[in-house]
Amino acid sequence: MTVGELVCPAGTPAALRTAVDAGADTVYCGFQNATNARNFPGLNFLPEEMAEAVEYAHARGARVLLALNTFPPAGHFDLWRQAAEMGVRFGVDAMIVADIGVAAAIREAHPDQRLHLSVQAAASSPEAIAYYVENFGIKRVVLPRILTIPEIRGIMAEIPCEIETFIFGNHGLMVEGRCSLTNYATGLSTNMDGVCSPAADVEYKREADGSMTTRLGAFTIDRFAPDETAGYPTICKGRYRAPCRETGYYAFEEPVSLNLARLLPELMAAGVHAFKIEGRQRSRAYVRQVVSNFRAAVDAIREGREAQLADLVALTEGQKESQGAFQTKKWR
Repeated sequence: MTVGELVCPAGTPAALRTAVDAGADTVYCGFQNATNARNFPGLNFLPEEMAEAVEYAHARGARVLLALNTFPPAGHFDLWRQAAEMGVRFGVDAMIVADIGVAAAIREAHPDQRLHLSVQAAASSPEAIAYYVENFGIKRVVLPRILTIPEIRGIMAEIPCEIETFIFGNHGLMVEGRCSLTNYATGLSTNMDGVCSPAADVEYKREADGSMTTRLGAFTIDRFAPDETAGYPTICKGRYRAPCRETGYYAFEEPVSLNLARLLPELMAAGVHAFKIEGRQRSRAYVRQVVSNFRAAVDAIREGREAQLADLVALTEGQKESQGAFQTKKWR
C-alpha cells in the first residue's frame, strides 16, 4: 500500500487542472447540486465538465474522486442516484459517500465502484469503520480532524481499509455530519443542502466607528475593529457576548486553519495512506501553492530529505507568518 497519496481540492474545472498540474495524485470534486457538501454558487461541475475533468486527470496519471457526501432528504434520493450513475459513466476512480442509503444504492447498482467513507459520516472508531467496510465495501475512510496520531495508529491496527487524514485547510471541530447551526439560522442544512452559511444570508455592515459587523440571517456573528480583517459569517467561528464576560469570545471554536505540515513525517511513518487538503472554495493560486508545497514535501520525506513547508504558514488562517505552525494570533 502506498503511503502519502496527496488528495487535493477542485472546486472548478480550472482548479482541477491547476491541482493536477501542481502534482496532485488525486483530486476530489462534486456536481453543481446538493449531492456534495460544498454546494455554493460558482463552484462545482456540470456533467460535461466532470467528464472532461476525469479525462484530463487520467491522461496525466491523476485520479478523480466524486464527492456525494451529503444526506438525501426524504423524497429526493433520485438526485444522488443520478449523480452516482453519471460518475460511473464518466469513470471516476472512487465516490466519497456519507449516507448509508447512498452507499447501499451504489453498492447494489455498481458493485465494482470503489467507495470512500466521507468525514461527514463521523466514523471515528474501529467498530464504526468496520461496519461500513463489511456492509458497503468501503475501501477508505476519511478520519475526523480531531484525532491524534496515537489514536490514528490504534485505528489503523484494527480496520481492514485505507485511512485518509486532513493535512491542511479548514479546522472544523464540530462533529462532521451533525452540524445544525446553519440550518437553525437560515433553514438550509450543511449536511443535506451542502451549504454552510449560504451567501444569500450573509451581510456585512460598516458601523459609524469604522468597525465591521457581520451577520448570518437574523444573527450577528461577529464585529471586527477597523484594523481587523472581517471573516466570513460562520456561526461556529463567531464571537459572542455573554453576561459573564466583558468582551466577545469564541463560544465554539476560533477561526484557525488546520496545518499539520510539521507532523507530516510522523504521519507518513505511521502509515497514513492519503493526506487531504481542504479548500474547494479557494482560488487557483491557493491551490497551486499549497499542492506544490505538499508535493515537494512528500517527495522529500520519501527520499529521506527534510521537507520545507514554511511558506504555508502565510496561507493558514489565524497564524502569523513569523510564528510557527499551530501558534495562533491573539484575537480581541
